[in-house]
Amino acid sequence: METLFSGIQPSGIPTIGNYIGALKQFTDIQDEYDCYFCIVDQHAITVPQDRLKLRKQTRQLAAIYLASGLNPDKVTLFIQSEVPAHAQAGWMLTTISSIGELERMTQFKDKASKQNDGIPAGLLTYPPLMAADIVLYNTNIVPVGEDQKQHMELTRNLVERFNSRYNDILTKPEVKMPKVGGRVMSLQDPTRKMSKSDDNQKNFISLLDEPRLAAKKIRSAVTDSDGIIKFDKENKPGISNLLTIYSSLTDETIEALEAKYADSGYGQFKGDLAEIVEQFLTDFQEKYNQFYESEELDEILDNGRDKAQFVANKTLTKMERAMGLGRKRKR
Repeated sequence: METLFSGIQPSGIPTIGNYIGALKQFTDIQDEYDCYFCIVDQHAITVPQDRLKLRKQTRQLAAIYLASGLNPDKVTLFIQSEVPAHAQAGWMLTTISSIGELERMTQFKDKASKQNDGIPAGLLTYPPLMAADIVLYNTNIVPVGEDQKQHMELTRNLVERFNSRYNDILTKPEVKMPKVGGRVMSLQDPTRKMSKSDDNQKNFISLLDEPRLAAKKIRSAVTDSDGIIKFDKENKPGISNLLTIYSSLTDETIEALEAKYADSGYGQFKGDLAEIVEQFLTDFQEKYNQFYESEELDEILDNGRDKAQFVANKTLTKMERAMGLGRKRKR
């Protein structure tokens, strides 16, 4: 069975777009791969964080993973900072990265431009840490969106470089792009991706939004003036975005939805979708609350940490030997 790795930062509550584009798909494929799902809290501290808030968001994200349908008996769910091999392997891959290729990363440029008190070095060097996250588990598949394709290409380059210079021991991962629903757009500006960090609360639906408030956001979502329910991302981005959300939450095809609402206006369509979103969040949050308050969550994370550490340390030892670090033990 091939290995799949995915990491999400605990930098805020995921949106319904994150659920559709990633979390729902993880649930669908957990039987197909040996899955490692990592809460990458060390990536989160590349920008300043409140320590108490970060810990809370880390636990919240773990509960959200499980509420989404991940089965801890099938997957490995763990926290990045609890497995020291990530930071160790990250440093090793940093030493074979060039400043030039790290500075070319689009996300570094974007985030660096928003720093007023100097650019943290971690913003520059976190792609090698991301690469380490992946290679430690002999990962074959990494499901990412468009915004991470550049980082994945760097990861593949670093694997080739390491294997060429030292030993052919690291697995070169392949990118698995999300299917339908991989990119949910802003509700008020459907030309932009939905983001949990958006200043306008009406632009996104958080998985922990009050369900009736979320329904209200759907009803007020931007569409167009012709009233025809048809999927056309270029000419009708608003209604196309709502069709994507509807299809993803109900598993009805977009074609079936177009036919279903052929004689209806936007009011009926948005009203129905609002009810679907409200019920989805009500059910989701019930599961989330059960996990968040439970000792079971800690047991799951402890077990995940132990399994991840066992596998990661094997790869780390091979990397250290290949680079000549430490002493060679006598048998």
